Amino acid sequence: MILSVIIPASNEERWLGACLSALIASDPVAGGAEIIVAANGCRDRTAEVARAAIPEAAAAGWQLTVIERAEGGKPAALNHADRVARGEIRAYLDADVIVSPPLLAALARGLGAREGAAYGSGRPRVTAQSRLSRAYARFWSRLPFARSTAPGFGLFAVNRAGRARWGEFPAIISDDSYVRMLFQPSERIEVAAPYDWPMTEGFAALIRVRRRQDAGVAEIAARWPELLANEGKPRLGAGGVLRLAAADPAGFAAYAAVSLAVRMGRDSGTWARGRQ
Repeated sequence: MILSVIIPASNEERWLGACLSALIASDPVAGGAEIIVAANGCRDRTAEVARAAIPEAAAAGWQLTVIERAEGGKPAALNHADRVARGEIRAYLDADVIVSPPLLAALARGLGAREGAAYGSGRPRVTAQSRLSRAYARFWSRLPFARSTAPGFGLFAVNRAGRARWGEFPAIISDDSYVRMLFQPSERIEVAAPYDWPMTEGFAALIRVRRRQDAGVAEIAARWPELLANEGKPRLGAGGVLRLAAADPAGFAAYAAVSLAVRMGRDSGTWARGRQ
């Protein structure tokens, strides 16, 4: 089975090169593999960075296609790339994620072996640079969602039957949460191979990202309330929060400060990745 890795990328010049290098260095995928970079609304050299990786990809057995769209918007970029993808298995990858060498091949094997619809991901390793973001990431990584099976932030994949669960990506904030909740927990697989997912940097950026995450979940709850039954994460409860706080006071302080600021502040309506 062919694996198609789709990367929506908007102004990702600084991160896309490392993402592609890791992909190209991945273990071979039985049946072949392709990468589709959907550069959308870019004001930098994202597309040029992607095209520069074509010879390296070809030498490693990957077909790399670069799509340029003048219009921004992640869902539209995903839909455009999906229309040209050839793979029976589809992986959707953020442009700042770094995969480990065995991850994509393991996902392709695992999803290809499932007869029914299946969703999969690897084990995320949340990375951060600043002291504040490291503390926040450390605590956030211990919450039930991040510890659930195949949480899928930054990278998720589906087999052919799984991709048939939805048509085009809807114009929503949280496409990854939407797709994940189309599958029951028993239909999700997590392979042991990890990937690195960078936490946003700085207090203001953490607030913006957290507010966006909350808005994405609220949007799904409003439009598709039936999907919430597939969330599958255990309830933490007050006792669980206290145990986590006692184990990591600095992490809890960072997480609580961001949560409080989100509740007290107003949304500026802007979105920024917040990387340093």
